[in-house]
Amino acid sequence: MNVSEAMAGLALQIGVILFAVRLGGRLVKKAGVPGVLGELLAGAVIGPYALGGIPFPGFSAGLFPLGKALETSGGALAVSPELYAFASVASVILLFSSGLETDLGLFLRYSVAGGIIGIGGVAVSFALGAVSGITLLGLPFMDPRCLFLGILSTATSVGITARILRDQKKMDSPEGVTILAAAVFDDVLGIIALAVVLGVVAVLSGAGSGGLSASGILAIAGKAFGIWLGFTALGLAFSKQLGEFLKLFKTSFDFSILALGIALLLAGLFEKQGLAMIIGAYVSGMSLSKTDIAAVIQERLRSLYEFFVPIFFAVMGMMVNVKEIFSPPVLIFGAVYTLLAIAAKLAGCGFPALALGFNGRGALRIGAGMVPRGEVALIIAGIGLAAGILDNRIFAGIILMTLVTTLAAPPLLSAFLRLPGSGTRRPVRDEDSSQSVWDFGSDEIADLVTDSLLKDLRSEGFYVQIMNMDEGLSQARKNDIVLAIARKDNALAIETLSADMPLVKTAVYEVILRLNDTIQKLKDSSNPHELKKEIAGLEGRTEEGVLSLITPSLINLDLKGESKNEIITELVDLLSSHGKLLDRDEVLKAVLQREASMSTGMEHGIALPHAKTGGVDDICVAVGVKKAGVDFGSIDGEKSRLFIMVISPKKVSGPHIQFLAAIGAVLRDDILREGVIASDSRDEAAMLLRSVKIPLKAP
Repeated sequence: MNVSEAMAGLALQIGVILFAVRLGGRLVKKAGVPGVLGELLAGAVIGPYALGGIPFPGFSAGLFPLGKALETSGGALAVSPELYAFASVASVILLFSSGLETDLGLFLRYSVAGGIIGIGGVAVSFALGAVSGITLLGLPFMDPRCLFLGILSTATSVGITARILRDQKKMDSPEGVTILAAAVFDDVLGIIALAVVLGVVAVLSGAGSGGLSASGILAIAGKAFGIWLGFTALGLAFSKQLGEFLKLFKTSFDFSILALGIALLLAGLFEKQGLAMIIGAYVSGMSLSKTDIAAVIQERLRSLYEFFVPIFFAVMGMMVNVKEIFSPPVLIFGAVYTLLAIAAKLAGCGFPALALGFNGRGALRIGAGMVPRGEVALIIAGIGLAAGILDNRIFAGIILMTLVTTLAAPPLLSAFLRLPGSGTRRPVRDEDSSQSVWDFGSDEIADLVTDSLLKDLRSEGFYVQIMNMDEGLSQARKNDIVLAIARKDNALAIETLSADMPLVKTAVYEVILRLNDTIQKLKDSSNPHELKKEIAGLEGRTEEGVLSLITPSLINLDLKGESKNEIITELVDLLSSHGKLLDRDEVLKAVLQREASMSTGMEHGIALPHAKTGGVDDICVAVGVKKAGVDFGSIDGEKSRLFIMVISPKKVSGPHIQFLAAIGAVLRDDILREGVIASDSRDEAAMLLRSVKIPLKAP
């Protein structure tokens, strides 16, 4: 196969993967399951062991042929070298982003209990993971497969736990705070352990376990740990200088891309030293987490993250041999490994919790919250498979463990949280929590307030952790003050102890006051009414595509309303009666709110009421005529007679502004406009409104 053929195949594969992971992610999210599992399953379905290996015209071995595998030291991967390279870059982006969200200094200062519990969870998980290799596979403890099974058992996926804690209103509880803190320590300690294990494995692969003494193994582990510690210490010590260097490149896009460049450079260096690329990526992110540009880098790289990371999970799914995963040996190994992985977190995190002031209920809650595995476990498994350390059967068992722990954790934790009574032996300071909710009536304003608040909290010395970006979940912590922050739709909700609520309200008040002053300056420097007049006088282009949204069935040539609100309600009801709305009341509220900010009455008897809202899932248009006209607050003071309403979904892109501009251009013609108002049928009105070629005016 030449280069052109290989690149053409890669382009086709990536295109198919992108559609598959989006579909898989959306399907499982509807069932309340994390999207990452849908992406993993989508990869398994389209991979070489399933649909991807079916031949069809032009692809004699299928779109994802198993035969074109990447030869490794101990086996072969089930994907092409080019596709595996994409997955490797994705793993670097994923761990770099995780590192950016970690502030090791503040967590060491404020999360002693979380650190101790994290250490316990990692130690016991590693031991029981290795024991599964000894008992089930008959391997010695120092066998690389045993070591990898131990490392794979240590990871925790905190995003799933955070969502459960928020739903149960327990994010600011002693158990919730401890779980979230321990999960970060868990990630850091897991990366350290991976560095040590990879150093040992690199030498064992060449010398064999019999060729190394205990002191030799300790020396190798010490060297690997020293490399990690040295780079981490340098990164944290010079993080400020590193941030200032990146800011020399001025624009946020430039320094964000170069920050990723640093992560890739360090990832390559670690790989050259016999360690994993993800370790270098994580160290880079953690070093930059202390800088004032960390949040900006995360935001700018979000698009790259959304593109690359699902490809990684799909590739991991493709490596699963679906024929072997249901074989008795794999099912038995996967079941025992999964049970040990769950028991390891319950015991390894639960027993230290008992020694730190928690009772049995609290210890069970903390242990259950640490159960779900996720992204890091899949990355480590991919490293082991690529290096030939893990075979397909062991890899399939690991995937089963990841799936089951992720699915089992939510009901398990929810059940323990519903147990009556406190989770601590002694009453916690003012254990009664309270919640304050601010509804800003606009998601744009809610975004502004939330972003400004998080920035202010960071400047006050709070550790701010983004728990789940897609669901708007964050936690801010300083000493024993914990704030659970949730941003959804138009509202900002903050939950904390009652004694700390005055601090919360003061912080939000200061943000709102500052933004209000900024908005006032914007109002003083611009005049929306003048801009509206300019728009009304402009000659714009008309496009047949967007005007095709107008259909005869959604036209009413005899509106009954006698006021602006009645006309708007009548048009909303027209859309609702044809099944165009998900929530009729939400749409009506959104249109009236938009109208309250400034009337959409234009000139020459035209009104264009519109809104973006979550009450629809696709753009829709309704047209109405009131020959006698109603007062709509138009620019020229005339009554409005022709009303065209356009409603668009808030979170989905669509030609909302484009339609408004196009219909405004069509209705600028006097003859056409009057023709629509005087139409005898809905078909005639629709035909005129969809006209792209404007009729000539009468001489």
